[in-house]
Amino acid sequence: MLRKQGHRPIMVAADPYRPAAVLQIQTLGKQLDIPVYHEPNRKPPELAQDAVKYAERMNFNYVIVDTAGRTVIDEAMMREVAEIRKRVNPPEVLLVADAMTGQDAVRIAEQFQAQVGITGVVLTKMDGDARGGAALSLRSVTGVPIKFVGISEKPDGLEQFHPDRIATRILGMGDVMTLIEKAQQQTTEEEATRLAGKFKKGTFDLEDFLDQLQKVRQMGPLDQLLSMIPGMSQAMKGQNVNLEEKQFKRVEAIIQSMTPHERRNPDIIGTSRKRRISRGSGTTTAEVNKLLNQFREMQKMMKMFSRGKMPKGLGALMGGGGRR
Repeated sequence: MLRKQGHRPIMVAADPYRPAAVLQIQTLGKQLDIPVYHEPNRKPPELAQDAVKYAERMNFNYVIVDTAGRTVIDEAMMREVAEIRKRVNPPEVLLVADAMTGQDAVRIAEQFQAQVGITGVVLTKMDGDARGGAALSLRSVTGVPIKFVGISEKPDGLEQFHPDRIATRILGMGDVMTLIEKAQQQTTEEEATRLAGKFKKGTFDLEDFLDQLQKVRQMGPLDQLLSMIPGMSQAMKGQNVNLEEKQFKRVEAIIQSMTPHERRNPDIIGTSRKRRISRGSGTTTAEVNKLLNQFREMQKMMKMFSRGKMPKGLGALMGGGGRR
C-alpha cells in the first residue's frame, strides 16, 4: 500500500523469540521486493534504533518494525516494547489483534494501551467467522481507531477500516464499495474502455476471458467477493463455494492448455485439439466442450447487450421465472 503511494518502506525483523519469525519477515520481504533490516544477536530496542538510523541514511521514508507479540500478557515483553517506543519515537504504534479471540483481544489491547500506548489497531482474521464485534469493543476500550482489517494471509489481504462497511457486513448487507475498489485496483480505465470495445465488436476471446478470470481471482476468495454483494451472504448459506473455486481453476487450466492462436480463434478447436487440451489440463473432452459452448453463448449475450437488447432467457437467470 505504501509503495503504491510512492513511498520507500523498509521492514525491521525485531522478534528474536518466535521460531522462524525473522525468516518469515525476510521471506515476505523477498516476495514484495521490500528490504528487511536485521542483525543477529542484537536486542530488539537497539536493533530498532539502528534500523531507523540506517533508513535515514538510505532514504527510506517508512520503517515498519515487527516486534514480538503475545496472546498472554508478558511483563518483560511489555517493557521491551515500551523501550523500543522510547528509542525510536514512532508516529504510529499499531497493535495487531486477532478478531477470532474476542474478549481476549480486548483484554490484551487494554494492557498494551496502559503500559505501552498505542495509536491504532489492525484487526486480523476478519475473513473468518468473526463478524466484527471485537472491533466495537476494542474501539471502546482503547479509545484508538481500528486502522486496518486483515481479510486473508496474502500480502495484499489488508483493507483500510471503514466503520460503515463493517456495520453492513455484520448485518449481512454486503459491502459494495469495497468490492468496487477491489475491481478498480485490478483494471485501469484504459483497459475497461478496450474491453468495452471488444464486447461491442464481438471480438472478446478466450485470452481476454482468462485475463479477466485471473483478475477476479486476484480480488480474493470467491466466498469473500460474494459476501460483499447485498443479500448474497444469506443466499450462500449451505452452498459449497469451494466447488466454484475449484471450477475456476479447471477453467483456467483448460484455457492455459490452449495455444495463443486457439485462444484468439476458439472456432478452430476441433476433435483432435480438444483431446490434446483435455490431456494437458487434466480434464475431459466433455469439460472442454462445455467451456467452449458456454463461451460462445457468452459472446452472443455480449453482442446483444452492446446493441441494447435483453437476451432471451436472461430474465429467468435474473430471477424472472422460467426453466433453469
